[in-house]
Amino acid sequence: MTDGKIYIAGHKGMVGSAIHRALQERGDQTIITRNHSELDLTNQAAVRSFFQTERPSQVYLAAAKVGGIYANNQFPADFIYKNLMIEANVIHEAWSSGVKSLLFLGSSCIYPKLAEQPMPEDALLTGKLEPTNEPYAIAKIAGIKMCESYNRQYANDGVDYRSVMPTNLYGPGDNYHPEHSHVVPALIRRLHEAQLSGAKEVTIWGTGTPRREFLYVDDMAAASVHVMNMPKDQYDTLTAPMRSHLNVGYGSDISIGELAGIIQKITGFEGKLSFDTSKPDGTPRKWMDSSRLLSTGWEPRIKIEEGLRSAYADFLSNHLEEK
Repeated sequence: MTDGKIYIAGHKGMVGSAIHRALQERGDQTIITRNHSELDLTNQAAVRSFFQTERPSQVYLAAAKVGGIYANNQFPADFIYKNLMIEANVIHEAWSSGVKSLLFLGSSCIYPKLAEQPMPEDALLTGKLEPTNEPYAIAKIAGIKMCESYNRQYANDGVDYRSVMPTNLYGPGDNYHPEHSHVVPALIRRLHEAQLSGAKEVTIWGTGTPRREFLYVDDMAAASVHVMNMPKDQYDTLTAPMRSHLNVGYGSDISIGELAGIIQKITGFEGKLSFDTSKPDGTPRKWMDSSRLLSTGWEPRIKIEEGLRSAYADFLSNHLEEK
């Protein structure tokens, strides 16, 4: 249990809500949250006022504008602007109000398109990014570097800002928008609707051959709490020399075609799956090297099919009306 207030930025999102659940299970009762109508994180003055008033002792920065390939292609300005503003405001105003402990949640898209597999932490900034999500990736890299920079400049003040890079996440609270969602919720919605309508075929973007790693969101939340509360000397050793970031992955990957097949079975869709090879695949493979974090005792608990069944149940219960 943590002393003082804990602020979760983005508690309504998939990751933030999972972190909220994890902290409540630990008995961390003094948790501060604000929805977007109460606090616009792109508004520096509003964020400053919030931190100066509430004075949390820990911050989980899970707030972000997120989306799949289509959304990243259509709204690149939104993705870079909003994410940069959120990170800059929250990290700086946290420091300004005396917050010593902050955890920034990034994304595996920070790594080069053709990075070695599995991708180690030190692959950051060693090559060109995937063009379809470069603006989002650059914003996330900036968040990592902000945490690094505040640690370097204010080390004598006890500032300890950490970063975790999750692989592709899915689970309760995901976004099931038919055009703006990531691959797992997009496939769940499309195959569910195809099953209901009796469709003979569902066409999926790309070749189906790119490989991706998927982690259940509650496993990510457990990792986030684990890293936040890791002894400082342990985190410093694991992330040396720059006190940068730790990867959080499932440990293995599957192809998009294999993923679609599992979701097809779960939803009961009996038609044919086809692939539109004229559409972009994105990065050929994204598989995280999570050996550093695994060496500390954390490990994922939810297997991929179990997690996908849970995600589908959440979709049926809570997201059928979303458009």
